[in-house]
Amino acid sequence: MNEVITAADAAASSLSPSSILPSNFPLLSAFVAFSLAQFLKVFTTWFKEKRWDSKRMLSSGGMPSSHSATVTALAVAIGLQEGTGGPAFAIAVMYDATGVRLHAGRQAELLNQIVCELPPEHPLSNVRPLRDSLGHTPVQVLAGAVLGFFVSSLMRITQ
Repeated sequence: MNEVITAADAAASSLSPSSILPSNFPLLSAFVAFSLAQFLKVFTTWFKEKRWDSKRMLSSGGMPSSHSATVTALAVAIGLQEGTGGPAFAIAVMYDATGVRLHAGRQAELLNQIVCELPPEHPLSNVRPLRDSLGHTPVQVLAGAVLGFFVSSLMRITQ
């Protein structure tokens, strides 16, 4: 009944592939969906604006919504792993992406336009522009949700 573990056994077990990556399926799904959404923003920016902008990988706003992708991947992964009885409320977080943040971005856009129209001698004419890419359109949120759903579903199949 008493088992002796040698130092070599302990070292080998601590370097197993399962300990290198976390085995938390919902957390991994959310992380992969977030990373993929941020990466895809470089390509959607190129498609829309015909320019490469690697800074899009680290910024908020844009297509697809990494916020929605993360939340949807998390909710779907939890639903697949533990059922849909409890965590369905996580979908409500997507409201923030299209609601408050989108409107704050639109207000920043308008304020930036007002500042641009000020005469050069006005004290606010040289103020740094506000970030106006804060929220998401409903299409961007939907694209992020679809991405998150597919990431969790594919990760579940490969387990």
